[in-house]
Amino acid sequence: MFVSFFPKPKLFFFSFVVWAILTVGFWYMVGRDLGAGLGMPPAADDAEPIVGAYYFWTPEFLWFYIYFALVTAIFAAFWYVYAPHPWANWSILGSALILFSTYFSVQVSVAINNWRRPFFDAVQQALTTPGSVQPSQLYGLILIFAQIAFLAVVVFVGTRFFVSHYIFRWRTAMNDHYMSNWPRLRKIEGASQRVQEDTMRFAQTVEGLGVSMVDAVMTLIAFLPILYGLSSTITELPIIGEIPAPLMYAAIFWSLFGTVLLAVVGIRLPGLEFRNQRVEAAYRKELVYGEDFEDRAQPPTVKELFANVRRNYFRLYFHYMYFNVARSFYIQSDNIFGYLILVPTIAAGKITFGILQQILTAFTQVSSSFQYLVNAWPTIVELLSIHKRLKAFEAILKGEDLPDIDQRFLETAQRDGEKAALVK
Repeated sequence: MFVSFFPKPKLFFFSFVVWAILTVGFWYMVGRDLGAGLGMPPAADDAEPIVGAYYFWTPEFLWFYIYFALVTAIFAAFWYVYAPHPWANWSILGSALILFSTYFSVQVSVAINNWRRPFFDAVQQALTTPGSVQPSQLYGLILIFAQIAFLAVVVFVGTRFFVSHYIFRWRTAMNDHYMSNWPRLRKIEGASQRVQEDTMRFAQTVEGLGVSMVDAVMTLIAFLPILYGLSSTITELPIIGEIPAPLMYAAIFWSLFGTVLLAVVGIRLPGLEFRNQRVEAAYRKELVYGEDFEDRAQPPTVKELFANVRRNYFRLYFHYMYFNVARSFYIQSDNIFGYLILVPTIAAGKITFGILQQILTAFTQVSSSFQYLVNAWPTIVELLSIHKRLKAFEAILKGEDLPDIDQRFLETAQRDGEKAALVK
């Protein structure tokens, strides 16, 4: 699954994590200030947030773009020399481009959050003191938002186009790898579906989950300082009272609660999803045999196989029912949780409407990042079931024992083959 696309996958991903930690740490400790020597200094700590599209090409941002390109080139050059791979351009440079796009998307959220305070403060002033705000001021702020949004749309569309090709290249790499070993893999139940469908689904799901995880980490890095700074405007939390950095601690608590809750409630879903694919494959395989052999796909056999399909689906529906109940209640509660913890501050009139919008946005961003497992759990369940199916291929290629369920299907297929030989 990975060796076909990435050079020495285990070492590659480990080196990536180490390199990412080192380069990010170096940037915040030393790297940002190095740009000053090239005429690209970082913004002062007490500087006002930049509102508008200029946020993306300030001197500090231009220096970051150069820094990102440099550390990516060093990492790629090492792997090009140490372990050349036919798909290295896509797996290394392509992944780096997706990471950069993810970072840019997070910064779009920061830029929009910077815009919220002046815009909503202007709205509040216009509503409370008629005539104090000119229409041109509001139009100007809306135009600034449109500039940021247009830039975000261009980057998003370009990224999705590239990601589509990235996923298909990964599928191509897996397809070529498995087909080169097809004589050894063809006896696995549902082998054709695993190569034709599961490879695409696996590449697409892993890419989506990986980008979501990186996005969550980058969002935390970008918004935690913002949320910490905005905590100074909060007087107290309901029930708890006054605590340091109340917004940050409230976001962490609420997110951990949701993650643990859904992980416990949905613990049985991966196994059920995997079994669901197996019974579907067994039913489909018998029907395919029935197209070529008159003695296959007979009514009793088909009835039994379809009964297995129905039984597993009904079981899956039941377990998803209570999982969705818990997930839906949590998501709906999440929509008002930010307002609940701000009630004492709002009632005391300690913040403006613009600051309220900034706090809610930053709180939502941080809370959603900590809720990565909550939001991604259904996709993770699907990925685990796909992984189990492709894992049988890996076991064959490595000379390992097949999982029990695959072994049983293989033994059944062998018995069917022996019966067919005797009939002939």
